[in-house]
Amino acid sequence: MLRVNTLQNHERMSTQDLLLAIEAAVEKGETDFYIEASGQHDIGGPLWNKDGKKLTFTVSNPGQRVGSMCLPDTEVLVEGSAPADVGWLNAGGSITVRGDAGDTAAHCAAAGTVYIGGRAGTRSGSLMKHDPMFSAPELWVLKSVGSFSFEFMGGGKAVICGHESQTLPSILGERPCVGMVGGAVYFRGPVGNLSQDVRVSPVDATDIAWLETGLDSFLNAINKPQLRKELSVWKHWRKITPLPYQEREHEETPSLAQFRTKEWVIDGIFSDVAPDDFAVTGLVARGDYRQRVPLWENARYAAPCEFNCPASIPSQVRFNLLREGKVDEAYRLVLDYTPFPGSVCGSVCPNPCMQSCTRNELDSPVQIGGLGSCSADIKIPKAKKRTGKHIGVIGGGVGGLTAAWQLARMGHDVTVYEADAVMGGKLEQVIPRARLNHDLLQKELKRIEDLGVNFVNNCKVDAKKFSELRKKHTALVVATGGHVARIFPWPGHERIVAGIDFLKAVNKGQPPKVPENVIVIGCGNAGMDAAAGAYASGAKLVTCIDLQKPAAFEHEIKQIEALGGKLVWPVQTKEITDKGIVTQEGRLIPGEMVIITVGESPDLSFLPEGLEKFREWIVPKPDLSIMDGVFAVGDIIKPGLLVHAIGTGREAALSADAWMRGESYTPTEKRLVPSTRLHTAYFAKCHDNDLPSPQDEHSRCISCGSCRDCKMCLKSCPEKAIDRKQDENGFEYVSDPARCIGCGICEGICPCGIWTMYPNWDMS
Repeated sequence: MLRVNTLQNHERMSTQDLLLAIEAAVEKGETDFYIEASGQHDIGGPLWNKDGKKLTFTVSNPGQRVGSMCLPDTEVLVEGSAPADVGWLNAGGSITVRGDAGDTAAHCAAAGTVYIGGRAGTRSGSLMKHDPMFSAPELWVLKSVGSFSFEFMGGGKAVICGHESQTLPSILGERPCVGMVGGAVYFRGPVGNLSQDVRVSPVDATDIAWLETGLDSFLNAINKPQLRKELSVWKHWRKITPLPYQEREHEETPSLAQFRTKEWVIDGIFSDVAPDDFAVTGLVARGDYRQRVPLWENARYAAPCEFNCPASIPSQVRFNLLREGKVDEAYRLVLDYTPFPGSVCGSVCPNPCMQSCTRNELDSPVQIGGLGSCSADIKIPKAKKRTGKHIGVIGGGVGGLTAAWQLARMGHDVTVYEADAVMGGKLEQVIPRARLNHDLLQKELKRIEDLGVNFVNNCKVDAKKFSELRKKHTALVVATGGHVARIFPWPGHERIVAGIDFLKAVNKGQPPKVPENVIVIGCGNAGMDAAAGAYASGAKLVTCIDLQKPAAFEHEIKQIEALGGKLVWPVQTKEITDKGIVTQEGRLIPGEMVIITVGESPDLSFLPEGLEKFREWIVPKPDLSIMDGVFAVGDIIKPGLLVHAIGTGREAALSADAWMRGESYTPTEKRLVPSTRLHTAYFAKCHDNDLPSPQDEHSRCISCGSCRDCKMCLKSCPEKAIDRKQDENGFEYVSDPARCIGCGICEGICPCGIWTMYPNWDMS
């Protein structure tokens, strides 16, 4: 016997894992199972032994559909009660529930037996049927059933014993046997009003003989043989069978033609809203008479990669351009959204675009991050048309430089003021060189400068300088980022080294003296960077602690563990001492140096008083303005990824440009393409070892929400109603209403979710 306990160390086995384990055991020849379930569904079928041996299942605490689609030579015993759909679509199994059963017990059963040792719920026995090639299905219930029982029953036999149910108004619930056309229901006890299409009659000798034999099997199965005497008084039993068609009452229904010509009042009360021209529409309709109308909605919805990218980069469009052979245009497109496709997208970004890629459902995501590196060497010419407007950007990190990049491309004159000696913000100051190629960063910074952006370094902006810059420039963009380390007021907190300051010193080649034993508070990527910096500076052991499960990338964690580092969680700090960290439990984690990397807040002391804030962060208006002509970007709004700063930098540039033109800017609302419209079945799975280069990934990209011009709709339309139109602006697919019958094949076959069927009456 194979015994399976589905709860181990408070972890519940999923239904899928349980069913796969059972199938694997059956395949290896196991025939006897004891399942200690915890609500898993579908236990007990459909399974069979390849040698024809019987399969037996003893189950406790099952979920829905126990014994569903059960096959011959399978026995299922439930110790206690079971929820809905016991024996659903039973095809020959023997299923016993020694307690109560939920709704729809033996629903759609076609063979086999279902025994219930208590009560069964609503619609039990509904849609039972009988194939004359096989034995009729049976449902035996000790007590009573719920309403709508044996609804549309077409065959089989049901036995409701009525034990402990004689005081109920009906042991069959309300409205039993509605639509019953076959089979028989044997019952003992009161019933309510029955359908006029069935009859109730006493049981005859043939019925009693069948009940005599079956009753013993039933009572033994539910372990209640002592009830034999009580339940075998046959004068208490009756049966329900459906009336034959000839004996039922029938109303004469006029044909549609008779109704239209004789019953319809041409000038009646509905004539003003429903005029009838007495024309008959054919079964297959075209034009205005179609039930549904197709629309080619190219790029109406954002792909998951674009939707989940904070910078809204439409990577599916880039891959489509590569598919068309427009390589330079594809590489250039990303620069409409970010000046850092190599440094951020291709190097340090966690790529939420790839995490949400539809290909994850099939094999692995399309390599969007790697594609970003392909744009590192693309040159962008200066804008020929100058606007005469000049904008100041305070902060030379990714957010500020993105805003500067976008504004310069619009023809504005832009100056970036940076407090540090070099531009680049955290890319330059904090991200370890091991994670970001410094030459690549310098190349992308040079591209921004070559566009005409003026860099001013070593320029710390205070309140006085801010006032001067407002007068000097047409508009300002504030993007000073978050550089004030978050340090909690624990006893001894003055011993803590701010992680951001530590990493800045490491990147400048001036790391502080590091002892042999170091503790890092925070197990995110910044924590791993600090740990790597500590090891590079001479530490022998680095212990990283956190309140929650480490959030760093797996490869970052493995790198630190390979160096000898330890990650410990959950840890709640109580005190910092010269010997290390004391936890709330009183445990000492030894260390001579403590570095904290749990986030940073902005220094906004240079801004005027009265601006709306949420704790340390500024709260801008929807167009990202915080004052007239002043716009906020990145970490001064809220903490986020570098790509969040890029996204707000672009939006701030568009807002500032609109403001300088005397217009208002409203960000475009992104709408995610419904996943139900996308079809991965048309794409072959690809092993990770066989992935193409990122620039060749256009073969794997599904192009969610954007037409990949595969022509499948064109070739599949049975009425040849779809045409492809091409002009200097591109291509589109159109459907000819004179040919289209609204069948929906175009929608069903489109892998990208472009074609959409709408009800014809919604198109007016």
